[in-house]
Amino acid sequence: MDKNEKERRRQIRNELRKKQQNEFEKSLPLNRILFENLFDDLDNQLEKFGCDDTNKLTIEFLEKNNIMNIENILSWLSENGGYCDCEILTNVEEKFEN
Repeated sequence: MDKNEKERRRQIRNELRKKQQNEFEKSLPLNRILFENLFDDLDNQLEKFGCDDTNKLTIEFLEKNNIMNIENILSWLSENGGYCDCEILTNVEEKFEN
C-alpha cells in the first residue's frame, strides 16, 4: 500500500466518523447542553444516593427542568444503553465524548 492509498483510507475513516457523529447529534431528543447537565446531576446524585436500578434521578432532573417529552428521552436513553441512572452515566455519557 503506497502513501496515497494510506492517506485516502485515513480520509475515508475520518469522514465516516464525522458522519456518524452528525447522525448521533441529529438523533438527540434533547439539547446537548441539557444532556451534559443531566450527566453532571447524575454524577452528584449517584454519589450521594447510589443507583436503585431505575431512572428515578433522571426523571427528577427532567421534571425539574420542565422537559415535556420524558418518555421519548427515556426510550432514547435505553436504546443507547441507559436502562437506569448509573447506566445512563456510564454508557450514554461516553457517546458524547467523541
